[in-house]
Amino acid sequence: MLKQERKDEVIDLCRELIQNKSYSGEEGNVAQVLKTYMDKAGFDDIQTDKYGNVIGHIKGKAKGPKILFDGHMDTVPVEDAGKWQYPPFAAEIHDNRIYGRGASDMKGAVAAMVAAAKFFTKDMDRNFAGDIYFAGVVHEECFEGVAAREVSKIVHPDYVVIGESSNLNLKIGQRGRAEIVLESFGKSCHSANPEKGINAVYKIDRAIEALRQIKPLHHDVLGDGILELTDIKSAPYPGASVVPDYCRATYDRRLLTGETKESVLEPLKRELAKIMHEDKEAKYKISYAVGEEKCYTDNSIRGERFFPGWLYKKEDDFVKNIVAELNTAGFSPEITQYNFCTNGSHYAGEAGIKTIGMGPSKENIAHTVNEYIEIEQLVKVVGCYTAIMKALLK
Repeated sequence: MLKQERKDEVIDLCRELIQNKSYSGEEGNVAQVLKTYMDKAGFDDIQTDKYGNVIGHIKGKAKGPKILFDGHMDTVPVEDAGKWQYPPFAAEIHDNRIYGRGASDMKGAVAAMVAAAKFFTKDMDRNFAGDIYFAGVVHEECFEGVAAREVSKIVHPDYVVIGESSNLNLKIGQRGRAEIVLESFGKSCHSANPEKGINAVYKIDRAIEALRQIKPLHHDVLGDGILELTDIKSAPYPGASVVPDYCRATYDRRLLTGETKESVLEPLKRELAKIMHEDKEAKYKISYAVGEEKCYTDNSIRGERFFPGWLYKKEDDFVKNIVAELNTAGFSPEITQYNFCTNGSHYAGEAGIKTIGMGPSKENIAHTVNEYIEIEQLVKVVGCYTAIMKALLK
């Protein structure tokens, strides 16, 4: 049980983080709040990388593994503040809940992580084997894992704890995701004489129907590797009396473990090749979308939108050690998987680093109007993070 003084500290830090708006690319103020807190807490070193990720480090007295707590600082925007019951950046407390954008996703977890590291270090008088790192990560809402790659290069962690909401349950995996772009190329002409052109929309329509017939892969734990059309747009647009010579469709593809960039596109390319063989006027290209955003450091961050899935087993030693320590501390987490994508796509999916997820609040509260975090969960997760550090830094 946390003493009241420590409870108040975590609550105050969470509220301060919420009160500093931090849309993707605008995380600078939150980064400064965290740097100030970690400096006062006695972290050994604090640095900011080229993207604006803030990394704090605490050394134990003995050599041991490196554990990294990962929490993203950015939030999705507030579309209409007038729809909120309470102001989205006031961090008001009502009915033992803190309300505000980012409360659940994931400033509550961020506050709990850095506070837990401070409290654990003080209580142990640094008598633990290893190093504790915290990373406040940018641009997670834009592309999961891209900014985290830079954190990995700096820290080289042995274990990673993702702080995304889990209702205090232990997450050992997730489906990944890819954003796939299908392009169709035709020939423009006046729509009064369509026979003189090649309508790119008609051509992409056939491709879309063909891709719908592909049976998704299935994983007994993670579910289906679905492929879902999310948008479509032709050009020129608007097409005033013009047959479109270009059309672009975007797909959301949920990734299972073991899937690669090549293996995901291969069956799609095969179907498109069949159509182009039968219809010499059909011309397609399929690829992964590429995102580029500006960081608050004025640097650009760029990445292909392919974020792998990952999964560990309940029987893995590090998982069993964490569960045992959580049970000793009085927690009884379910062992499940995230339903959404996280920075674990890099740490576990790309880099093969042992990764788990643990965070306060329910998963379905993220990105909602009237987003909130229950103070009880915010306080309890500090104890969960403490138990995880005890398990991994013996």
